[in-house]
Amino acid sequence: MIQKFIELGEGYADIYELIELGTSMPDRIQHALAFYSEKNGQPVASLSLVLKPAREKFQPIYICREGIPNPHEKPNQRFDLFKEMAEAAGKEVAEFTIKPSNVFPETDLFYQHLIGILRMNKFISPLS
Repeated sequence: MIQKFIELGEGYADIYELIELGTSMPDRIQHALAFYSEKNGQPVASLSLVLKPAREKFQPIYICREGIPNPHEKPNQRFDLFKEMAEAAGKEVAEFTIKPSNVFPETDLFYQHLIGILRMNKFISPLS
């Protein structure tokens, strides 16, 4: 099965599209995730939805990358809305502390790193 991150943006306004995806398809949400890191000296969060596989061939992982403040450092409405959407779908937001994307030479390598973390923690299925 192909598992791929689909970046909606960096989370400023794009987070509302991520929330709308979760609100319109709550039955497809497998996991709601928050990845925390420090980028350029600022504590940031990437919010993500892992959806159930489409026809057992493709599993999308939607993400807004490093665009909102880490809610543990600076509470914010965008994170609260994401958490409310996840709870309405019957999910808890799983939290991970990770390396920021700018330490990787390519964004694709950053997403491969995240896929490895998710597989290792059994949030997505292993390679078959």
